[in-house]
Order: sequence, then structure tokens, then C-alpha cells
Amino acid sequence: MTKKFIYAAALLLSAFQVNASQSITSPKYNIANGLAPVDQSQKISVLEPFHGEFRILGSKEYSTDEQAKFSPIDYAVTRGLFTAPDIARQISINQYDRYLNWQMAKPPIPAQYATQLVSNMHIIPANPTIAKAIKKVKRGDLVRLKGDLVQVNDKNLVWKSALDWNGVGDGACKLIRVDSIQWIEKQNI
Repeated sequence: MTKKFIYAAALLLSAFQVNASQSITSPKYNIANGLAPVDQSQKISVLEPFHGEFRILGSKEYSTDEQAKFSPIDYAVTRGLFTAPDIARQISINQYDRYLNWQMAKPPIPAQYATQLVSNMHIIPANPTIAKAIKKVKRGDLVRLKGDLVQVNDKNLVWKSALDWNGVGDGACKLIRVDSIQWIEKQNI
């Protein structure tokens, strides 16, 4: 009885792994791999150009949620004053389900401004080279990102980037199609 259960569990796990890998490589995932969409229901609309320098606080890869067809990775980042390594290392993060929670014991500026300097970014690669590069970031890296803030449409999904830094919570994240990523500094924070 135990051997049958173990065998059945192994088959189930194997089937799950095959389904997961097929979904990442299926044509519906072309955009997440930096390729043009093949599914006619998928559309990316440019909202405005985007660029900036950001300290990476963390990254999380996704492959099974609806948004993974477009964005295979999220970055938790800081900008401005908070990119200083001695400040960035004080920020602890938790990334889950495309959300970011962060905390800092004593922000050096009022909390209402501090929330504008830490952000969750959903990253869409513009080409296959960028699709590989975006997964090489490490906590502490200072990177320059260039691309476009976008809106994604796919059947019942409408996913739109925030256009300013004032939001908090659902809808406050940047949705960026990245054309270029440059490492300015690699740092362990």
C-alpha cells in the first residue's frame, strides 16, 4: 500500500512539473520570454517612457499566475535617498503574490515620503536578451532601467501601471516593459 501511494504521488508530482514547464514555454508565454505575442487577445499598450536608477531590495520570479505570461519577475526597489547602501540595508521586505510589504525601524524622512521611495515593479522583458538579464539581479545591486510603463490586456485581464510614485497598495506598482538594464554597482546589503 505504501509503495503504491509513493508511486502515485511521484506520478502526480511529475505531471505537475511537466505542466508547469509546458506553460512557461507555451506560445502564450512569448511576452514573458521577450518575444512578440502570438495570442491575439494579448496586447501591451505604452502609457509613457520610463527610466531611473534603483537599488534592488529583492526579486521574486513567477511562472504560474495569470500575469506570468507577461511578467516573469518582480523587483522590490528603492530610489532617490533610499538607494544609499546604509539606508537600503535597513529595509526588510516580503514579496508574495505580486505584492510587496516592507519595513524600516526608523526612516530618515517622514513615513508619507518614505513610501514614495520603495516600490514593487512588475518587469516585462522587451527582448530575449533582457529576459535573461532581468533574472540576474541580486539584493544590493544598483541598476539603471529604461523602457516604458505599460498596460496589459489579455481576455479578462487588464493590468495597468501606476504613473506616479504616490500610491500605496493595489494599483500602486509600476508595470514596466524593460528595453535596457545596466548595472551601476554591485553591492551586498
